[in-house]
Amino acid sequence: MTAGRFIAVVGPSGVGKDSVMEGICALRPDLQRVRRVITRPESAGGEDFEGVTPALFAARAAGGDFALHWQAHGLCYGIPREVLGVLDRGQDVLANLSRGMLGRAALVFDRLHVLHITTRPDVLAARLAARGRESKPEIARRLSRAVAPFPEGLTITEIDNSTTLDRAVKAALASLYPDSR
Repeated sequence: MTAGRFIAVVGPSGVGKDSVMEGICALRPDLQRVRRVITRPESAGGEDFEGVTPALFAARAAGGDFALHWQAHGLCYGIPREVLGVLDRGQDVLANLSRGMLGRAALVFDRLHVLHITTRPDVLAARLAARGRESKPEIARRLSRAVAPFPEGLTITEIDNSTTLDRAVKAALASLYPDSR
């Protein structure tokens, strides 16, 4: 049996990564979505995640509980080690991942496929504004940030989520499972 793929979903905040992931999983119930461990309260909402304290996260990281872990935006994120067993059984997994972790992910996961979710700048600005978490100047700064290139040698599929969610989900599924059309 061939090992499953670790499908890393990356893209800027507000691009619709979680919505695309939910759509993919709704149409592919055999695909396992990774429940990340994050140092924020579960009451913060958003994706389904395990909220832990920074001290507990550090202890779990030191104990080898994560296949991959990183810090971003003042929080710690972890991919539970159990994912490795799922992959060994030949099942694909889907996880929201930091773009900066793709190089390390390629070392941990034998079969890594990156879904890079994008959207037009005007659409992203409108989505960020609708969330109400950032001011117009903060949104403008976010949109003007330089983006580091992807590490070389990765399998990357770009998915444009500027129009309908259905279109983005179908494009992602077609790239991941071209034989099931």
